[in-house]
Amino acid sequence: MRKIHVIGIGAGDPDQLTLQAVKALRSTDVFFVLDKGEVKADLVQLRRGMLDAHIPQGTYRVVEARDPERDRNAGGAAYSPAVGDWRSARADIYERLIAEELREDESGAFLVWGDPALYDSTLGILEEVLGRGAVEFEYDVVPGISSVSALVARHRTGLNRVARPVQITTGRRLAEGFPEGVDDVVVMLDAHQTFRQYADQDIDIYWGAYIGTEDEILASGPIAEAAPRIERLRAEARERKGWIMDTYLLRRRPRN
Repeated sequence: MRKIHVIGIGAGDPDQLTLQAVKALRSTDVFFVLDKGEVKADLVQLRRGMLDAHIPQGTYRVVEARDPERDRNAGGAAYSPAVGDWRSARADIYERLIAEELREDESGAFLVWGDPALYDSTLGILEEVLGRGAVEFEYDVVPGISSVSALVARHRTGLNRVARPVQITTGRRLAEGFPEGVDDVVVMLDAHQTFRQYADQDIDIYWGAYIGTEDEILASGPIAEAAPRIERLRAEARERKGWIMDTYLLRRRPRN
């Protein structure tokens, strides 16, 4: 039976891999990597750097495939179907890679940024592949240090406050309004800097981009003061690298 490891590799720092993750890396014969194109080639290089840091060379193979394009312009009712189509296209690739590149006595692995259970599609895609019945395998999941955990650690703050909930959401949902009954909100996948619409409120922001990598950028403060600085830093970074991955925590100040 083929074996698949889904390994959370943290936000980018090779030192953030857990001992369990390193153990899984060392038991893997084939690593499957999806290439997102020339602009994001350094993401592939970061993965290769992690392998070089923790596994003797020559003991494994790396198989790359091109990641299918997703319709980034789909909105409203078309958003979920567009994501579904993209995930199915990825499932086609996963199915082929496992069937053609992994012998039945070998183990393969997908290296997942952050934690596989937090805003990642790998687990759902593997379940779709299994449901098709064309290829059989078993898989396990190794948790990783998410960008959320790394963000608050770098800002030396907690994720939540005493006896208060915290919510993790997307920029798309934040645009619909600040969650009811929640004062601490982590926002991921925000391409439109939605935090700007809350600049007139008593909210602090803790922001980070390329967390855990050599390109890491951090900014924090009252949102009215920090927002312009974050916009500038974000624009400069995107111009320099061609892409950006960022996340942030919004913290409403206590009401009197």
